Amino acid sequence: MRNFVANTEVRKQEKKVKKKFGLGKSCERKNQDPEVIPRVLEEEDCHLKKDGVDLNDEEFLLDEYESDDEVSIGSGKSKRKVGGCLASSSSDEEGENDASDEEEEKDLKIYFCSRTHSQLSQFIKELRKTRFTNEITVVCLGSRKNFCINEDVLKLGNVTRINERCLELQKSRKNVVSKIKNIGANGRTRRTKASSGCPMLRKHKLQRQYRDEVSQLGALDIEDLVQLGRGMGTCPYYGSRSLVPVADLVVLPYQSLLSKSSREFLGLNLKKSIVIIDEAHNLADSLISMHDAKITLSELDHVHSLIEKYLARFYNLLGPGNRRYIQTLMVVTRALRQTLCSEMDLSRGNTFQVEEKAAEVKPVLDISMAINDFLFSLNIDNINLVKLLQYIKESNFIHKVSNYGEKVTSLQKDPVLNGSGACGEERSSLSSFRALVDMLVSLTNTDGDGRIIISKSRSACSGRQGGFLKYVMLTGEKIFSEIVNQAHAIILAGGTLQPVEETRERLFPWLPQSQLHFFSCSHIVPPESILPIAVSRGPCGQLFDFSYSSRSSLKMIEELGLLLCNLVAVVPEGIVVFFSSFEYEGKVYDAWKTSGILERIMKRKRIFREPRRNPDVERVLKEYKETIDGLSTHAKDVAPHNGAILLAVVGGKISEGINFSDGMGRCIVMVGVPYPSPSDVELIERVKYIESLGEPNPVETRKTSVSDEYFNGDVQAAFSILRSCKRRGQEYYENLCMKAVNQSIGRAIRHIKDYAAILLVDTRYASDSSRRSFSHQTNKLPQWIKDRLVPSTNNYGEVHRLLHQFFKFNKKRELQ
Repeated sequence: MRNFVANTEVRKQEKKVKKKFGLGKSCERKNQDPEVIPRVLEEEDCHLKKDGVDLNDEEFLLDEYESDDEVSIGSGKSKRKVGGCLASSSSDEEGENDASDEEEEKDLKIYFCSRTHSQLSQFIKELRKTRFTNEITVVCLGSRKNFCINEDVLKLGNVTRINERCLELQKSRKNVVSKIKNIGANGRTRRTKASSGCPMLRKHKLQRQYRDEVSQLGALDIEDLVQLGRGMGTCPYYGSRSLVPVADLVVLPYQSLLSKSSREFLGLNLKKSIVIIDEAHNLADSLISMHDAKITLSELDHVHSLIEKYLARFYNLLGPGNRRYIQTLMVVTRALRQTLCSEMDLSRGNTFQVEEKAAEVKPVLDISMAINDFLFSLNIDNINLVKLLQYIKESNFIHKVSNYGEKVTSLQKDPVLNGSGACGEERSSLSSFRALVDMLVSLTNTDGDGRIIISKSRSACSGRQGGFLKYVMLTGEKIFSEIVNQAHAIILAGGTLQPVEETRERLFPWLPQSQLHFFSCSHIVPPESILPIAVSRGPCGQLFDFSYSSRSSLKMIEELGLLLCNLVAVVPEGIVVFFSSFEYEGKVYDAWKTSGILERIMKRKRIFREPRRNPDVERVLKEYKETIDGLSTHAKDVAPHNGAILLAVVGGKISEGINFSDGMGRCIVMVGVPYPSPSDVELIERVKYIESLGEPNPVETRKTSVSDEYFNGDVQAAFSILRSCKRRGQEYYENLCMKAVNQSIGRAIRHIKDYAAILLVDTRYASDSSRRSFSHQTNKLPQWIKDRLVPSTNNYGEVHRLLHQFFKFNKKRELQ
């Protein structure tokens, strides 16, 4: 059947090519070798020259496309998906698995997903401790970047580039296949599957052996799968994917399960399956952020330039259908560029001006608009974007144009096509096109489902006009309903799921209460292993108030430094201090350095700082851990320090997914109440949307009940919008903050014998428990922490005494 379909497609393309180039009936003899025509065309096109470049026109030409034919085209199954999956997979690719190798898919399957690969590895390690590891077939899925063992591909570094290069190698495999077929009836056509552009996929026999090995070895995490693939010399990415149909348990990251295009790409079938979603307190926000779309002005310039050059070159060779759609796409691209380039009047949007600060890249103009208003303002509301996206998906347009652009670039060294990003940022044609398609897909959403953010800015290094367009998804209800309707059961698991009502309203408001079951249990760690204290005053009696208006006070920063100077004397091993942002951490660090406090702290403990760049985080964590571990190998009187301090940021990489078990986190210090920046346009849009949930006309309510007066950098204006919210919006804003706090302080207690102190340093955490309101910050702490919380202390001396007793008791218990 595969061969029949493939041959039918070849014959259709041959007919179109013959008609287009007027080759007539002379090529239609029954005994004519079907591969002669492409060879004839190839020979003829090799002599064509344009702009001084030798190019094979037939390689880049689009097949004829008729818009009226969409129903029949749409009924077929395309290998390309609109949006994130523009290229065919190699599974997929396509005869990679012999039909004889395929096994029947298991009826009942469990999907376990979490946010990061490190969390999935932790789950696999725990699974190995159970008897299930030898009773079920387990497969772990991940990204190409984590699985790839082709060193040439890995050198690219960037996730997008790795994905594109992998798919290019699979595409080159197909080219090899067609050349082998051209040789004729010499018995080689049946061996085409063994050919691949990637050396790790050339031997199909090794892929079979890889699958057999994984099935027999039990639960393997990503590192194990990669090591096995490297040892056998075969691709672990496609090897693990091919095991999905026969697996009982599939372990995978959020993106792979929650995105419809990713599920289709991986061939995941959720029917009759149980879906377990870990870290579910982040589910609603993670789900909608996956469906955001963003395109920069430099990407729009790059795409527009490529389409313009392609159309100029091939205009006379393209049929009317292709010309019409390409010109329509140019109109849309030009309109989007004009939004960021001109001072056009977008009166339907909420506009606000911002002053530029020296040596910073600050938005010059930010606008928030509904989808329909945005389309009307650009005069492209009459363009059928669904048909345009259908054309892009079915015609292979993006790959043809991208390949043509890259070929011209490589032959001409054209600086316009070669450099697409401001400040010399390297960006491939495919990733720029992908950003455009994602934006177009977003514009087909329902008007009330999201907002368009238009941000104009000036490039710091060139002074050129810059900026971006971003679609912000506001609701995950429709997206999550696809999973709910397919799966047999869904389990949302997490340490800080409460309040459950917010999650229910945002993800499955239609679900009857009878179908929603809530279960909660106490923590495995005994109460005496944690000491949470609300610290309201420092050693000098200064009241701790790290609210936005007073946190920059040098007196406040100095008092925090004195608190640390005292803590290093009483807390053994490691202390992790969390700040609200990188900017504030930098300001505090510089102030301590100037005042000499930093020097005092470093006499007792080494200081490490969380880097902004993710690749540097692993290095810092390794050095921090080595410092802590080194304490046990040195004699106490010889060791230069009694531990280390790590300065980290709430919402950074260290605050999520990193374990500070045992000595790495004997004390967690939370500085202030880390509310997210209220001047963030996207955040306020989400607050306004959530405020409207449950209202009879949510779209109208959102426009009238919450002030539409916009801001940027004006925190007071932001707070006025938050204050105008009655309940849901404020609750969401506060929950965002306390979820981040819970996530950060939860890094310390990682097993039953672990122990740690938790200091919440701000007067807003302190309160009389009998008078505490429901909305108070400490009421949103996990129950196992809240039950042990010391809500207030008279002075720092009391805090110091409690800490001394706590560590003395646990050290004694540890030695027993």
